[in-house]
Amino acid sequence: MTKLKIKTGDTVKVIAGDHKGSEGKVQKVLIEKNKAIVEGVNLVKKHTKPSAQNPQGGIVEKEAPIHISNLSLLTAKGETTRVGYRVEGDKKVRFSVKSNEVI
Repeated sequence: MTKLKIKTGDTVKVIAGDHKGSEGKVQKVLIEKNKAIVEGVNLVKKHTKPSAQNPQGGIVEKEAPIHISNLSLLTAKGETTRVGYRVEGDKKVRFSVKSNEVI
C-alpha cells in the first residue's frame, strides 16, 4: 500500500484529464484505489429508481473518484506544489516542496 500525500480537506487542482484546470476540496480519499473524490469535479449522472429516501427517482448528479496522480495540491497563494514530509522536533509534518512552507 502506498502513502498518499493528499488528505481529506485539502484544496487541489486537476492537472490532467478531461477536468484539467478544475479546483476543489477533497471530500474523501479512497486509499485502496488511489483515488479521491473532489467537490464539484468529475460529475456524473446516475439514474436512480424511486426509493424511501428519494420517492421521485430520476437522474442524480454526483462526484465520481479521480486518480490521485491527476491531482496537485494548492498552496495558500494558489499555486500548485508537490508535498514532502520532514521531521521537526518530534513531529512529522507535510511541507510544500516549491516554497518549503509547512502545510
